[in-house]
Amino acid sequence: MRYRKLGNTGLEVSEIGLGAEWLERHNAEEVKEVIECCEKQGINILDCWMAEPKVRSNIGAAIEGKRDRWIIQGHLGSTWQDGQYVRTRDMEKVKEAFCDLLTRLRTDYVDLGMIHFVDEAAEFEQIMTGPFIEYVRELNQKGIIRHIGMSTHNPDVAKLAAECGEIEMILFSINPAFDLLPATEDMNEYFAETYDEALQGIAPEREALYRICEERGIGITVMKGYAGGRLFSAQSSPFGVALTPVQCLHYALTRPAVASVMVGYDTPEHVAAAVAYETASEEEKDYATVLANAPRHAYSGQCTYCGHCAPCPAEIDIAMVNKLYDLAVMQEEVPSAVRAHYIGLSANAGDCIGCGGCEERCPFGVHVVERMEKADTLFRQGV
Repeated sequence: MRYRKLGNTGLEVSEIGLGAEWLERHNAEEVKEVIECCEKQGINILDCWMAEPKVRSNIGAAIEGKRDRWIIQGHLGSTWQDGQYVRTRDMEKVKEAFCDLLTRLRTDYVDLGMIHFVDEAAEFEQIMTGPFIEYVRELNQKGIIRHIGMSTHNPDVAKLAAECGEIEMILFSINPAFDLLPATEDMNEYFAETYDEALQGIAPEREALYRICEERGIGITVMKGYAGGRLFSAQSSPFGVALTPVQCLHYALTRPAVASVMVGYDTPEHVAAAVAYETASEEEKDYATVLANAPRHAYSGQCTYCGHCAPCPAEIDIAMVNKLYDLAVMQEEVPSAVRAHYIGLSANAGDCIGCGGCEERCPFGVHVVERMEKADTLFRQGV
């Protein structure tokens, strides 16, 4: 298992995480079996947003005595009322549900205190100026939550969170299908049966979000990495082709600022299918060729950092140079940290010999040599 830094939190999380939602369907023995399998595979981050009491208790029993090996994303605002889940901002219910979460997980803290499911900009402003954030700050000051996070499906809200100076990490929905779509306050639009044929490449607000998070050290953990399983079937995929779990994971993990993908597991076999990513070949990870040959896709001319351009005879990490270039051009001036990362590369855009081999290999027809020239010019400025 490989591990990544979660932004500036100081935490190192497994690339593959445990999204515990599916465990609601299982008894205590089955939950324990899945969690023990995760532990054996090196998974160390667990997201628990579910308010259903039994699953919380089952997870708590499964991790008892091993709490220190888990990084827990625990949600505030997810409650259980009259036998069902209710998202709420009623502070009495928020506090009661969070105390219940700690009790049932048999812990006195969570590593990541997640402000739960904020998809509207107006709601974000209310949270950040009202009693909700005051409660979160209090918990943070007491060490009951070690870091403040937020979950959202809306890139506009995620951007507000990343720029507010208080949210340290974001749980965000990322997959090749959702990335095409513009920001919306209705998450059901992401699961439409068909997408607008006018869509062209990754939505700019999503590109901007990833770059802002990378630049500011706001870590991202991923939900909906498989788009609810719709990407596994050519019939349900908006691209008209099926992707594998490994390909979906690779897509998410090549986005800037992403540290871990929270995957739901019903069985140990599902854990194995996700963890197979860690030993997968480049061919098995290759989502780019599949998308490029799909009946419907919108990625032409856009670098997705997939790495197909390699190997470079000048030993340039082209995908990394493109990522840093994209991070830089969104700013009036090149951020010093981005410039330092670029300068620190063993080979950079200035070493490009213009052979064009990368362009022949790029499945999306990116003008790589031209981008290397632009990157070299940009990063030389002011040096």
